[in-house]
Amino acid sequence: MSATSSRKPKWPRRITLGNVAITIYKRTTPNGKTGFMLAYKQDGKRKFDSYPDEATAIDEATKKASRLSTLGVKAAQMSEDDLRACVAAMDRVKPLNLPLLRAVEKLVAAVEIVGDVELVTEACKFFVARNKKTTRKPVADVVAELLTVKQSRGASRRYLEDLRSRLNRFADAFKKDASVITTADIQAWFDEKEFGAQNFMGFRRTIHLLFEFAVARGYAVDNPAAALERVKVKHAATEIFTPKEIEKLLTAAKPDFLPCLAIGAFAGLRSAEIERLEWSDIDFESRHITVGADKAKTASRRVVTMAENLCAWLKPYAQMKGKIWLKSHEDFYQAQQDTAEAAGLTWKANALRHSAASYMFALSNDAGRVAGLLGNSAAVVHKHYRELVKPADAQKFFSVLPLATADALPMMAGQTN
Repeated sequence: MSATSSRKPKWPRRITLGNVAITIYKRTTPNGKTGFMLAYKQDGKRKFDSYPDEATAIDEATKKASRLSTLGVKAAQMSEDDLRACVAAMDRVKPLNLPLLRAVEKLVAAVEIVGDVELVTEACKFFVARNKKTTRKPVADVVAELLTVKQSRGASRRYLEDLRSRLNRFADAFKKDASVITTADIQAWFDEKEFGAQNFMGFRRTIHLLFEFAVARGYAVDNPAAALERVKVKHAATEIFTPKEIEKLLTAAKPDFLPCLAIGAFAGLRSAEIERLEWSDIDFESRHITVGADKAKTASRRVVTMAENLCAWLKPYAQMKGKIWLKSHEDFYQAQQDTAEAAGLTWKANALRHSAASYMFALSNDAGRVAGLLGNSAAVVHKHYRELVKPADAQKFFSVLPLATADALPMMAGQTN
């Protein structure tokens, strides 16, 4: 159907196309000039457009009639569901002060950029997160603040030492603001260090804690450690020292390390607990060692009964004061290796504590009692130390004495029966 116009010279003129009619009025404007106005209905409302000359008014009226006629045809073809969806869409965009068509154009442009309509929201969230206002703060300063907060809230000394050691290593490697560090940066650092599985997970937990702290205080927009890969920690088989091996180790130990060795072997204290232990924690008269909450791994106090042979090994040190181990953690580790080498043995990781637990359990067959001495659970004792050794070997282990008191062995063995 083509547009038609009236040939009559009088005004107003009428442009019709299908069921669309547009009226053109000729009028005199307030400044005395001649103007032309279109009158028509669109979206149920009467509208008016003005033009300066007749030719332009007729041309625009024809175009508008064509568009409105096409819209009318399409509208007539729309189902009720389509119409309801269209009306609902118009209502949804009203708060944005955007026409529906403009809103649709913006959405289409966004989809063309990200490739999928489902990704538009995720892309917006990512943009907002990455552009959130943060306070620039170097990693080292965030670490220092975190440690101060933890200390003020009563964190144990052991926990703080572990945090400080791990986080300071991380800060030394990342001399930049916390907000710019990515998951890829941290993962590359892990790959370069080639950490063992257990050490890897320990660092992962610590760094995750650091960035949770940073996000909460506005130093980072997100936690890059959250997406780091995880590795499965496989626990090695429980290794222990035989009575003969522990005798060789004690004989070969230097005087400053011998008390540490004896306490680990016959009382089952952890290496870190021994490093924090003081001579005042040992009561020779009552024959027990107090592991305070500030020294224990579990941050809970426990009292460990001293075996007869442990008393004998420690007796020459009874008048000592201060810390039992005066050197560093690295020196403690080195003393283990040096002692094993001097004894003609290979050092076994955690074997002092494993030995004490295994031989204690073999003698008492009481997992709860042994767990109380060790500072862990009866379930752990059952799982790792049950039936590893025979009671006869346990008797031999707790009968290992210094040469000066070897003659007293029969009497002491009889006292423990």
